[in-house]
Order: sequence, then structure tokens, then C-alpha cells
Amino acid sequence: MLTSTRELLETARRNIYAIGAFNVYNLEGVKAVISAAEVSRSPAMLQLHPSALKYGNSPLVAMCLEAAAAATVPISVHLDHSTSVKDIDRVLQEGVRSIMADGSPMPYEKNLEFTRDMTRLAHSYSAIVEAEIGRISGTEDGLTIAEKEAKMTDPQQAVEFVQATNVDALAVTIGNVHGEYKSPPRLDFPRLERIRNLLDIPLVLHGASGLPAEMIAQSIQLGVCKFNVNTEVRQAYMQALKDEICGQGDKDLLEVTGEAIAAMQEVIIDKLELFGSVGKAHLHETPYATVLAAAAHRN
Repeated sequence: MLTSTRELLETARRNIYAIGAFNVYNLEGVKAVISAAEVSRSPAMLQLHPSALKYGNSPLVAMCLEAAAAATVPISVHLDHSTSVKDIDRVLQEGVRSIMADGSPMPYEKNLEFTRDMTRLAHSYSAIVEAEIGRISGTEDGLTIAEKEAKMTDPQQAVEFVQATNVDALAVTIGNVHGEYKSPPRLDFPRLERIRNLLDIPLVLHGASGLPAEMIAQSIQLGVCKFNVNTEVRQAYMQALKDEICGQGDKDLLEVTGEAIAAMQEVIIDKLELFGSVGKAHLHETPYATVLAAAAHRN
């Protein structure tokens, strides 16, 4: 069922687990996420990266919304990492009620201004807004400790930012990176704990691909209730295609795509287990959840 990201995050936070948010680019990705969530009886999120939105446009948005509505478990649809006013306004008009207004590449004051404006716009649609301060890099290579710390979320600045923008969730930078970790991950958990103690909104961690189970668990205990996953699912998809296409014998198109979906689904189920959301779908099927979901998607 198509549901509210706000409800997903609040319920997960209250019950000390996290929601898996998986980037999707096509029908195969959508089917993999929905199937994995249904098999696991877990809530989940379908995320559209700006590159996926550019590729799939309105039909991809409509497919995600329809697939979420038809699912037997709670699913929300989210625009990820958008710096485009046009794209944010467009997906809101098309029915998406969860966006990330990502001003983190901008100077702090510009980030604050952009996020505040996008939050006002999104809230006029009863949509939830995720933002980010600090800067998550794509790699740790070439950064000194001081440079890496400078990119991390400053706890006091986070408080000022949330108060000024009125965002609903905050993606924090505590040493996490997008893509593959080139060296063993080192997350600044004392920093995360300070942020959690100062802020009473859901916290999000990007770059969950490759994080070990113990770091996932500690992050959840310290208030993270949403993890973004992309790299490992994409890798499973590409590897399955290579294996099937380059293997022995001729394969039918649907056989090949079926194997790719199964490979992605396996990764997604593993992540849902790590995040502690397996078997938790029923917690989101309460009257409270139903009211929130209806309110979020009424417009």
C-alpha cells in the first residue's frame, strides 16, 4: 500500500529499526524492491535519483506510485538528492509526497535558503522533506582527517538549520560515503549521538552499501531510522545481466530480466534484515498509519 514516509520513519524510530530506501531505475528495480518487501513483510521505500527521473520521466514516477499502491506491505515513493526546483515541483504535482531537497553541494547559506523554499513548497502538498548538511563524498581517497571532519555534519549547525528550514528529516554526514568504501568505514558515532540528543526529527544515513552489520545496528540505536541503498543493488543487477547474457545457451529476454530481479531481491532482503524491519509491516497498518497515509496523498 502506498503510505506516508513520515509514518514509516516515525514508526521505525519508535520501535528502534530502520526503513530501507532503495534507488530504482526501471521496472526490474521496482519489482525487486516490492517483491523483497512483500516476502519479508517489511516496509520499504522506492527512491528516484535525479538521473533516474531524467531517464524515466513521468512514466517511471507513475509506475512507482502504482506499484506502491498495489503492494501488500507499506511502501512510499521518494525523490532522492534533488537540487532542481523544477523537478521537485513536478513530482509533487504528479503525486510524490516525499522529497529530498539536497542543497548540500551549495554554500551553507544557499543550502539553507534552497531547503527552506523547497520545504514550504512541499509542505503545501502535505509532503515530507529530507535535507542534508555536511557533504557526503563519493570516496575517502585523498582526504586528510581534518578535511574529512570539515565535511561532517556539525551538531549545533544542524539544530540551527532544522529550525530555520522546518525540514522533517535530516541526512547526516558522520564519515559515510556514497558508492563503495575504499577502506574500512569509520563512522563518528559520538557526533551522531550529539546530533540525536539535539534534534527530535528522523535521522537518515546515506551510503549504507558496504556498512558492516555492527555499524548499522549502532546507527539505529543512536536514532537513524532510514538507510539509503543503491550501489550493491545496482551491482547485483549488472552482474546478473552479465552472467546470463554471457553464459551458455540462448536465453529469453524475460528469463534474463527474471534472474536480474532475483539477484537484486536477494540483496534487498539482506538489507531489510540488517535494518531490523523484517516482519514489521503490521506495525504500519494501524489506524494512525492509515490516517497519515490518506492525509499525505489526498492532494
